[in-house]
Amino acid sequence: MDFFSSQAESLSALFAPRSIAVVGASSSPQKIGGIPVDYQRRFGFDGALYPVNPKADRIQDLQAWPTLSAIGRPVDLAILAVPAALVDGALDDAIAAKVKGVVLFSSGFAETGADGMAAQARLGDKARAAGVRLVGPNCLGFMNIARNVYATFSPAPGVGRVSAGRIGLVSQSGAFGAYAYSMARARGVGLSLWATTGNEADVQFADCLAWLAQDPATDVIMGYMEGCRDGPRLRAALALAQANGKPVVMVKVGSTALGAQAAASHTAALAGDDAVYDAVFRQYGVLRARNLTEFFDLAHSAAVAGRPRDRSIGLFTLSGGVGALMADEASAQGLDVQPLSDAAQDTLRSWVPFAAPRNPVDITGQVTNDMSLLERSARVMLDDRGFASWMGFLAAAGASDAFWPVLRELVGSLRAAYPDTLLAISTLLAPERRAELEAMRCLVFADPSDGIRTIAALAGAPPSAVPALASNPLQLSPGTMSEPDALALLAEAGVPVVEHRVVRSADEAAAAAEAIGDAVVVKIVSADIPHKSDVGGVALGLRGAAQAKAAFERTRDRALTARPDARLDGALVARMLAGGVECIAGVHRDPVFGPVLMFGLGGIHVETLRDVSLRALPITRDDALAMVRELRAFAILDGARGRAPVDLDSIADALCALAGFALRAGDSLDSAEINPLIARPRADGGCVAVDALVVGRAA
Repeated sequence: MDFFSSQAESLSALFAPRSIAVVGASSSPQKIGGIPVDYQRRFGFDGALYPVNPKADRIQDLQAWPTLSAIGRPVDLAILAVPAALVDGALDDAIAAKVKGVVLFSSGFAETGADGMAAQARLGDKARAAGVRLVGPNCLGFMNIARNVYATFSPAPGVGRVSAGRIGLVSQSGAFGAYAYSMARARGVGLSLWATTGNEADVQFADCLAWLAQDPATDVIMGYMEGCRDGPRLRAALALAQANGKPVVMVKVGSTALGAQAAASHTAALAGDDAVYDAVFRQYGVLRARNLTEFFDLAHSAAVAGRPRDRSIGLFTLSGGVGALMADEASAQGLDVQPLSDAAQDTLRSWVPFAAPRNPVDITGQVTNDMSLLERSARVMLDDRGFASWMGFLAAAGASDAFWPVLRELVGSLRAAYPDTLLAISTLLAPERRAELEAMRCLVFADPSDGIRTIAALAGAPPSAVPALASNPLQLSPGTMSEPDALALLAEAGVPVVEHRVVRSADEAAAAAEAIGDAVVVKIVSADIPHKSDVGGVALGLRGAAQAKAAFERTRDRALTARPDARLDGALVARMLAGGVECIAGVHRDPVFGPVLMFGLGGIHVETLRDVSLRALPITRDDALAMVRELRAFAILDGARGRAPVDLDSIADALCALAGFALRAGDSLDSAEINPLIARPRADGGCVAVDALVVGRAA
């Protein structure tokens, strides 16, 4: 966050300039170099405007200048609309003129290949060395709607302008950004800042997001991402938005292999693993939209009503059938539809004996005879349970002119009495009446199911506490460790590991089996053979010294036959655990976000169903518990079909220990995996790591 605070001033000079120069300015308002000149003049930019073109004395009725340096006055923003071959010289001129920010429309850089990438890197380095903020290249620029700054050549504003509002929109794609601008105009969504980042030679998507998180004119942030090269920077920006209470609504493409390939070729950005992006978004409360309709619905709803403080909701209805529909949808979305107290239910029945007063509260059509039942019932609900959200289905009553004053009074009264409650109404309203209720921070939906889904999305997950970073750095050697070494490292980090002995001979194996007692497992020890069962190097269910002794020799011989080049360092004799649920836990290094923790059920669940949860490190213990609970197959851990539930706390502790180990190892760790991690009830000792694989990262 300190990094972004230090950038705020430089980005403010860029996004809120008092003077603008257009290099490559054209007399034609239809050309790339002429559009931004036309827009500033036509749309009321009140600062200084300088067209720059050495071939003209006047451009669009303004004095033209041969170079930026020739202007001789302060220039906050220079818009470069010149061919790629002239960009270097134009940037040098901007630096010499002490320009604070540059928007570079020109294409022909990283998106064209290695040479273009190298040229783009030089531009970024040059701008940063001079303290000049650079947006682009290969971008559509930006618009600060409130300040009438139109540093873009997009035709969208020329068709019709978006009104000023409190939603900021940043897009890595210019085409998507222009379309989203047009959608905002069509839907009446007001914007504060609209920005496209293109190839991101200097200013990144995360920088724009962080600036909006600190912008007093912005309440909600909309973002379109295709990829990210600096994961920590993005996480810091999302954390800043979360800390400042500004909802972020995100469209992230590249969720499939084909989509990721298309995104990379379009913006020369790393698409990364979409599941990791999804996990990062979840960690920072980002509202991920899957389509453009949801993108604008969520952003508009967040701007109107904000985000509820938790997932509790009170449901009110005039129709029992719709009440059941809303309850089903709320349950499916994981909202907390807790019943009213007996006292509250008795109060409602005293008013309407045939009411259904639990939650949803169905007051029936009796409201036609007594309109006061609407507000009285809502107040009973909110006073009784203090729901974070309240939604009322009023059927088609909203279309009635006679009912409108009652509805307006209901919303106004509830808003005044419960200022921190998210209010929503489902009914049919004319646009102007809908706008009036929204001005009172009440959401309006024609479809009650849409309302429930929107509220659930806005509720999201509760913000995590700031996790502590690991201390006592650990340096791992490159390459794959032997299993005993891996188990020892994890045990030292706090992961519970199975009782085991490392043996060097058949006689030692027999003695170890007798010492452990009960059934044991014998596994070869070799850093050269990470998957021991593939070469016959594992023997299960052994009882007594004789079986362990024979298994030592048998597994050694099979491994040497399959891998004569491998070095064998004896065997591991471990207690064989009965029962429990096989799980898998691991850390891998994501190219964008660094170490990422994974947890899931083992066997078919991870291999076939891919039922896993992810978190970018560091994490808190609450994060670890949330990872366990969000598995689709969580019921298996929670005691399905009469089985005793496993010890969830021990799993969370093991995940935190594994995460701490990964953070201590830092860049020296490539991956670590516990497979299986046996989850057991607390009475049986909780979870235990049975097998481990740790790979050090090559320098």
